[in-house]
Amino acid sequence: MNGTRQNALTVEQLNTYIKDYLGTSPLLNKVFVKGEISNLRVYGGSGHIYFTLKDENSSIPATMFGGASKLKFKPENGMKVVCLGRVAVFVRDGQYRIYAEEMEPDGIGSLYIAFEQLKAKLQQEGLFAPEHKKRIPKIPFSVGVITAPGGAAVRDMINVTQRRFPAARIYLYPSLVQGSSAPAQLINAIKTLDKSKLCDVIIIGRGGGSAEDLWCFNDEALAHAVYECETPIISAVGHETDFTICDFVADLRAPTPSAAAELAVPDVKELKKQFSNVEKRMLQHLSSRTDYLRQRLNALAQRPVLQSPKGYFDDRRMALAREEERLFRILESRLEREKMKLFAQSEKLKSLNPLAVLERGFSVAFTADGKAVKSVSELPEGTEFNLKLSDGSVSAVAKG
Repeated sequence: MNGTRQNALTVEQLNTYIKDYLGTSPLLNKVFVKGEISNLRVYGGSGHIYFTLKDENSSIPATMFGGASKLKFKPENGMKVVCLGRVAVFVRDGQYRIYAEEMEPDGIGSLYIAFEQLKAKLQQEGLFAPEHKKRIPKIPFSVGVITAPGGAAVRDMINVTQRRFPAARIYLYPSLVQGSSAPAQLINAIKTLDKSKLCDVIIIGRGGGSAEDLWCFNDEALAHAVYECETPIISAVGHETDFTICDFVADLRAPTPSAAAELAVPDVKELKKQFSNVEKRMLQHLSSRTDYLRQRLNALAQRPVLQSPKGYFDDRRMALAREEERLFRILESRLEREKMKLFAQSEKLKSLNPLAVLERGFSVAFTADGKAVKSVSELPEGTEFNLKLSDGSVSAVAKG
């Protein structure tokens, strides 16, 4: 692209030319680039992701339109990733960048990253806390099963349950167990069975498969539905080596669907053995207790009170008579003491009685209104008064 000053390109023309030139390069139209994420910005409304992809010596701006909804994991600053996209120039500022269509963690799968990120988040929120897990009933008479209706897993769970505990009633709630529509159906099944109160325990699960096949059991909304369910839930997803978020939230994790049925219901044969052992122990205890009480009864029957009741009552009569005699002696002694105290008090009162002086020949003069005369001045000549003697009173008149 040669020219002169007269036909010089504008900046926009140059940037457009570079953009068109880069756009014709097969290598730059579909290129894998690996590096470390920095300057990460995610716009919630659109889900667009803007970041810088860098290594030790260089960096390149990057954009992923709608990336927040495309990715199964959450990109973070410092995370090493591999991006697939095209390199293009933005005409307005002349800056080239990579427009990513796909992004994977470098050296580890995106599903694993997403699983670990969600696991850490829910664990921090307390959804895995042991104290929240409910106990599985020892003898449930109704079992809810949430799984695909036509799979081998449901047949295994039904067969094991009926073989181990035929009395248990099974409520099958069919649901998708794979794909993007599965979480909503699984959530609806849990809520419906829990609300119905028909089941003593619920089993949710499916047979084995790839990580992608089992991914619906790593749904965050499903995890909260399991956590909030009031009916105990056993999770049985995949094989023994498969772990999902549902396994961590559930009240009990079973390695396989068949094992879940074994954990959910007891073996009727074992129950019969247990009941038989309990019955034997009860009979032994009853027999031992009966023998002990019979021995006690025989020992009591040999006691003198039962051999000769009349002698027993005679002894008690003698004891009662002695007690009666003792009480009478105590009562007589108490009465004598009280009489002596009363006599002493009476003699004391007599000594203090002013009338006692009259018995020795003295008398007391009282005015007509009953007042004792203390002086002759109180009895003018002609005043009538009473003279009190020891054995009565006489009337008198004062004379000068």
